Amino acid sequence: MKQLLATIILAVSLAALPACSTKAPDLGMANGMFAVCPDDVDCISSQADDAKHKIAPITASGDPNKVMVDLSNAIESIFGAKVILSEGNYLRAEFRSSVLRTIDDAEFFYDEQAGLIHIHALSRGEALNFPDSRKRIEEVRVKFAELQ
Repeated sequence: MKQLLATIILAVSLAALPACSTKAPDLGMANGMFAVCPDDVDCISSQADDAKHKIAPITASGDPNKVMVDLSNAIESIFGAKVILSEGNYLRAEFRSSVLRTIDDAEFFYDEQAGLIHIHALSRGEALNFPDSRKRIEEVRVKFAELQ
């Protein structure tokens, strides 16, 4: 029984290794739009049209500098989250899971005119593809609302 358990743990660890070591995807915006969510990875976007990938943007208002600081603070208050880049109304972050150390990449864009923060988040790992992106973004939404 111990040998079977050890074999299962080793298999899961080896399967998770590619998910932990994959490089960050090319992210960013083109003409005010995030990239389209691919079907083969866990991905969500406030700019998606289909129900599988769609998530509501975060409501925001006020000075862009304060909004982006509040967004950064909301993200960094989540265990395993780290802001990688913040330039103007654009922010990029990484979320690392506590167990398998898989990484989700997320990007946010504050559209001051619309009063919305648009979201695009996707999982790097294809081997173990858990739907954590949506839960993490909803946690960011709650933390951000507490700071507003």
